[in-house]
Amino acid sequence: MSNISVTNVRKKSVSPGKPKAALLNQSPITNRQSHSGRGRPREFDQEKALDQALELFWRQGYEGTSIADLCKVIGITAPSLYAAFGSKEDLYRQVLEHYLAGLGRTLADALRAEANTYAAVKRFLFESAQKFAGRKTPRGCLISCAIPTCAPENRAVADIVAAKRITSVKILRSRFQQAVKNDELPRDTDTEQLARFYGAVIQGMSIQALDGASVKALRGIAETALMAWPRGTRRKLVPQ
Repeated sequence: MSNISVTNVRKKSVSPGKPKAALLNQSPITNRQSHSGRGRPREFDQEKALDQALELFWRQGYEGTSIADLCKVIGITAPSLYAAFGSKEDLYRQVLEHYLAGLGRTLADALRAEANTYAAVKRFLFESAQKFAGRKTPRGCLISCAIPTCAPENRAVADIVAAKRITSVKILRSRFQQAVKNDELPRDTDTEQLARFYGAVIQGMSIQALDGASVKALRGIAETALMAWPRGTRRKLVPQ
């Protein structure tokens, strides 16, 4: 073989693009070059990925969403998803926290912003009605509607969501207890019963939103529920 032919072979063996080392460091998640040096974070928008997973779980439910679905929506491979979030259950846990820190802050925001407890509950119900039947997000509430029944192997996940719902009731009860001390509610108010009542109203509104109820219809439910607010002598919320 002549010197010219040898040179040509060598030229063809060299990649004309990025250096080989750069290609090896390319992120499997973003397809961009990642920094593998110590202390340097990988290039991965976890916030965006959680938003994408949240909407998918919200629309399809936990059991109706597969790893393949999640990978397709987020745009990563299964190994990359497991590396970033752990298991599907781990990702769902993170999605729930992400929801409660953002779109699901309706209760927390209402209780923090309104000094008057009745005004806080009214705001909570009306804003929930608007969100549950709105067009910007899937219908209903991710927490209220999530995994009411499930296969035995998913019981642990269902328990996580149930705990979130119970926490909301406890938050309401705590606020109602304080309202009794502040004379916003009658002294004989059953704060546990009142908290569970409004918790049930919210869950019912969420389910009706899934069934197609309009914002107006949900606001009507909220207005009716507010009529049960104790005034003067405590009103009975259930027949004795």
